Amino acid sequence: MKAEYDFSKAERGKFYNPSADFSFPSHLDLEIGQSLVRSNSKSKGPQFVTFFWPVIRALQELGGSGKPGEVIQTIARDEEVSEEVQQERLKSGKLRFNNQVHFARQYLVWGGLLESSEHGVWSLTDSGRSLLSLSREKALNLFRREHALHKGKKNKEERLEEDLESEKEDVTPSYKETVLQRLREGLSPKGFEHFCKRLLREYGFERVAVTGGPRDKGLDGEGILKINPFMSFRVVFQCKRYADAVTSSHVSTFRGSIPSNADKGILITTGYFTADAIKMAQEPGLKPIELIDGDQLVALMEELELGLRPTYILDNDFFEDFGNGCEQDAPQNAIQQRR
Repeated sequence: MKAEYDFSKAERGKFYNPSADFSFPSHLDLEIGQSLVRSNSKSKGPQFVTFFWPVIRALQELGGSGKPGEVIQTIARDEEVSEEVQQERLKSGKLRFNNQVHFARQYLVWGGLLESSEHGVWSLTDSGRSLLSLSREKALNLFRREHALHKGKKNKEERLEEDLESEKEDVTPSYKETVLQRLREGLSPKGFEHFCKRLLREYGFERVAVTGGPRDKGLDGEGILKINPFMSFRVVFQCKRYADAVTSSHVSTFRGSIPSNADKGILITTGYFTADAIKMAQEPGLKPIELIDGDQLVALMEELELGLRPTYILDNDFFEDFGNGCEQDAPQNAIQQRR
């Protein structure tokens, strides 16, 4: 039985089972076609609090875990977030919609509903999996409590939403942002095309060539992917050094440029794809298009160590077992975690 999270009666990460099933309060009941994201109601608290429940629900739909991009795309689809809204930016240059979802995730981690993961995958705790719904009032209670716990007494006045959204990662770019920024700003358009050519070669493509030019008709390169001695695919690719979204119109234009003798297309970007763009790329009956966004691009570079070097961190806890000249048997789950 799924439960309602009670922030006043339960400890962090624990649940309280009410005697009656819970539903959203009347002022948050959504009619068909209405979206929390596009709501014009001026409710108290920062706007990202409205994403607490959509994040949990998206992860439940994804089976309990998912990559940030998958969660964001699921929320955009479920809440019918327009491409225009998805592309709005904060003063820092970050995408407002993505940033709000990331802030919601952080507070849900603090509240015990999501796991704290350093491996790029968001996952629900048992509490999050069991959650049936989350009212705006209880989401605000979670926010206020966790904000107070993590801010202490440093801020006596209520901070505005823009302050909250800009305070976490805007000063120092994340590792992925630094890599993507290097690709966007450190390479010329032609240089990025040749980087993508190298990437495809590393993954087994043959006869890869950059074809971009005045008459490229929107195509930047082509190659052959040989599956086995009896089967191969001719592939064309397009590269976009974007910080912004690649929309459905970009996908449609690219598909129209794919020649009839090509089997599929690959669209590579340092930005991200909107939900409509992903849907269009997967339309049945049309030339298939594989989409590689910024997060996936960095992951591929990591796997190949292409332009990246692995970093090793000393695990002091591991050596504590040997401090007195003896080794204690570690639990099996701890061994697996170290691996």
